[in-house]
Amino acid sequence: MLRRCKAWSLIALFLCLAVATPNLQAQEQRTSPTAPTATAPAVSPVSNEVQVPPPAERNPRYKIQRTDVLELTFPLSTEFNQKVRVQPDGYISLQGAGSVLVLGLTLPEVSQAIKNAYFKVLHDPIVDVNLAEFQRPYFIVTGQVGKPGQYDLRSDITVSEAIAIAGGFMPTAKTEVYLYHRDATGWVQARQLKLKDFLHGKNVNEDAGMRPGDMIFVPEKTITKIRKYIPYSVGTSVYSAGASY
Repeated sequence: MLRRCKAWSLIALFLCLAVATPNLQAQEQRTSPTAPTATAPAVSPVSNEVQVPPPAERNPRYKIQRTDVLELTFPLSTEFNQKVRVQPDGYISLQGAGSVLVLGLTLPEVSQAIKNAYFKVLHDPIVDVNLAEFQRPYFIVTGQVGKPGQYDLRSDITVSEAIAIAGGFMPTAKTEVYLYHRDATGWVQARQLKLKDFLHGKNVNEDAGMRPGDMIFVPEKTITKIRKYIPYSVGTSVYSAGASY
């Protein structure tokens, strides 16, 4: 009889434990703090906009360059008449008015800057500004031409005329040339010109006009580049075979 009581007691204990365990687990889940949800860092959108140069200015005014010489005339105060040279840093030194930055300015802008400088010395100053010496317009031709270098741009010419001035195409030159132009904002524009068609009387609009500061590059033919690495003996045998014909 005693053994049966102990057996029933153990069975009752196991049943109590079986019922209590799920309740305890559920309570722990309710009371335990929830883990914070990880959030992905915000990614700033990447701009796919392509920067393009501003449109070229039509009929641009001449802008003061280094080493230019300006002649200043004061009609009502002739004692301030003077000639000044633009220094390498872009400034000019004015008599009795200090220094003024004029690099990159047009003549009307220079005149206004000088007036502002002399307001401390003169009452309502009047000044005329003229270019006594200035940088002559030029163009550059480089690459496979007879005389590469810098040339004065004395008149309106085209790319083919500029190449002719530079000695013309060498036998090793390609007729697809590159024209580089730097505008007032600092952008450099490159353009490929296929002058072969123009030289054969086709597509005459391919011959572009030159502007001050333009540079032409005439590249070398591909076959000429390869021939540099061919042994001399091989080249000689080929030319000898051709000569026998």
